[in-house]
Amino acid sequence: MAGLTAAALAVVGFLAYQASASAPPASELAAPGTSVSPSAKPSNAPPAGSPAAKPSLAVPADSGTGVRVVYALGAKRVWLVGVAKTPRTFAVVPSSINPKPGTYVVLSRTGGKITGSDGVAVDHVVRFASNDNVAIGFSSAVDGSMTPAKPGKKAGGIRMTRADGDAMWTFATRNSKVVVVP
Repeated sequence: MAGLTAAALAVVGFLAYQASASAPPASELAAPGTSVSPSAKPSNAPPAGSPAAKPSLAVPADSGTGVRVVYALGAKRVWLVGVAKTPRTFAVVPSSINPKPGTYVVLSRTGGKITGSDGVAVDHVVRFASNDNVAIGFSSAVDGSMTPAKPGKKAGGIRMTRADGDAMWTFATRNSKVVVVP
């Protein structure tokens, strides 16, 4: 037993020596909030993984008021605003043909399984715009996938998860307002 203890102490001592040998000298250590390199500039960016580093989940300020669906093209995100105290928000996969920023209304809905413009089986389709002779709307793939449209394929399906598709279907009835922001 004494031999095992001695061996364990030797290993711990060796690891401690290695750690201290690889540490920079005290003269190279920077004070908190300063940089070791004179050419390095301090960053105002929050550390990765911190709450401030996450994208804002707040409803875009330029999206109007009242009950509405908000689709932010750049953020690839949708908000269902106005019924619940806290708007539901979720990420989406954009279509290859995007709607132009502006205010729309839900033009038509298809609840059963159909084939989307990209060839994927979808349901809970909520159409609100068209661009380049392609109908644009929200939908969820029957198989749950959220793959982007193939390059060069004219598709208008903005994909979301099955659960988000169900929420969109319940929320965005015919003539509901849809606001698209950049």
